[in-house]
Amino acid sequence: MKKELIRLRAEVKHTIWGGDRLSKEFACGENGSDIGELWSVSAHPGGDCKVMGGSYDGFTLSRLWEEVPQLFGSGDNGDRFPLLVKIIDARDKLSIQVHPDDEYARVHENGSLGKTECWYILDCEEGAELVLGHNAGDKEELSDMIDKGEWDKLLRKVKVKKGDFLQIDPGTVHAIGSGILILETQQSSDITYRVYDYDRLSGGVKRPLHIAESKAVITAPAAPLDNCYIAAEAQEHEINKQLTLYSGKYYSVYKINVDGEAVLEDEESYLNVTVVDGEGEIDGEKVRKGDSLIIPCGYGRALLKGKMMIIASKAN
Repeated sequence: MKKELIRLRAEVKHTIWGGDRLSKEFACGENGSDIGELWSVSAHPGGDCKVMGGSYDGFTLSRLWEEVPQLFGSGDNGDRFPLLVKIIDARDKLSIQVHPDDEYARVHENGSLGKTECWYILDCEEGAELVLGHNAGDKEELSDMIDKGEWDKLLRKVKVKKGDFLQIDPGTVHAIGSGILILETQQSSDITYRVYDYDRLSGGVKRPLHIAESKAVITAPAAPLDNCYIAAEAQEHEINKQLTLYSGKYYSVYKINVDGEAVLEDEESYLNVTVVDGEGEIDGEKVRKGDSLIIPCGYGRALLKGKMMIIASKAN
């Protein structure tokens, strides 16, 4: 018997920098002008998605990972679901931040995974920019510029447009700018160190910063921009084909522009799938913008029909 598609209900996150696009455009199930994130595929304790329909209706993804491991591989898949997929709406700019790698997080964050992540720009305002990297020559200069608050001098700002892709390794200073909508694929970790937060108030107080931790994990000098940025025009754009955006140590990320029919498959792994635009069907199951599901390991070829764009990923 062919395995079932696993449809997930996104976990909704309200933030001080969020907007209303996720409720209006992505049918997240909640209203609000402060919705910053949809955790679309997640088994993280901070937002554990539930299965909607089918044999596993009501299961959390973490429970499915533990009790039905054959859906995700041979059964020896590790102690936790490894990836987390989000859709992020930045009405206002996010804090300047950095993430640790696995080794630092394991020692200093109670055995957590580190956080390697990537962004696909779904939409943005004209002239939108974000922070990716810094201009300090070494750790000493980095520490000095942070202490002096020389943010304009320190931060490397990058203008972005719809369709751009950015890979963010641990130790990379980064921040999403205002007016940007992205899909983020990352390790299943919620460890973030804030370097600077524009002195904003949340509930009448400033959010905590993590200066010592940030200085410890920031890579200096920063990696060249060419190592972590792929402009939209530099990517493949063939219709109805599974195109690889990125493949690295922790994940591979794919893009599929469907106009008519296309096939999505991976013979060795499960695939996380999010519809980021349009609508259609996956093996006869109707999907629309904002829907996420998992194609389990061993499912075989999934037939896509309609006019839609999909971002898919798998753990490596």
